[in-house]
Amino acid sequence: MTRENPLDEKTAIVTGASAGIGAETVDALAEAGADVVLAARSEDRLEEIAETVATDHDVETLVVPTDVTDEDAVASLVSETVDHFGGLDVLVNNAGLARGSDVERLSTERYRHMMAVNTDGLFFTTREALPHLRDSAGHLIFIGSFAGKFPRPFNPIYAATKWWTRGFAKSVSADAGEDEVAVTVINPSEVRTEFYSEDGDPFEEQFDEGEVSEPEEIAAAVVFAAEQDHSMVSELDLYRRDKFSFF
Repeated sequence: MTRENPLDEKTAIVTGASAGIGAETVDALAEAGADVVLAARSEDRLEEIAETVATDHDVETLVVPTDVTDEDAVASLVSETVDHFGGLDVLVNNAGLARGSDVERLSTERYRHMMAVNTDGLFFTTREALPHLRDSAGHLIFIGSFAGKFPRPFNPIYAATKWWTRGFAKSVSADAGEDEVAVTVINPSEVRTEFYSEDGDPFEEQFDEGEVSEPEEIAAAVVFAAEQDHSMVSELDLYRRDKFSFF
């Protein structure tokens, strides 16, 4: 069958693919024609999403349960992807979490967990994927945050990980740009997902529909970035319309 979709014949990895932005990104990339590798720790949820996406969009999916804080698991994720599909065209670094709140009461355990997922995980996946993205002149997409661009009194450590994300992404772009690797940072503000469920009420319960961004909007931004050919989307902000009012 001849496909006419923008990402036809492309292969994408999405981390944190079991829910929220990650799950919607899997669906959106598949709708645009890409074969998608789903990575997260929840194998049952990944299998369910993968089966639905493959059926709905006539693409191939691959489930690779992965803890992004485990560098060996990340190496296996990328090697299985390349072995199965013959290469890699898009990596969506979406896995991330928020733990705790203020600095004084943030336990060392929660601090290290958040740093491991939000920074080490991005490093491990990028390190493994980058040689293959150089080969394919592919796309490296990071899910950043509003918190990574402005001072943040609430949960400064989480904010710092997102500032780290932006700095890392921009510097990787400077390094890999001459090899035609496109690097994009997408910065949402609040998104109605399970985010923050580890330490509080998830955003999908804190906000009513239409009050903040939906995961489908972020997924659409990922696809827009991945579809670019000669140019790249360097950074894209998606904020709720009243986001700046508190300043």
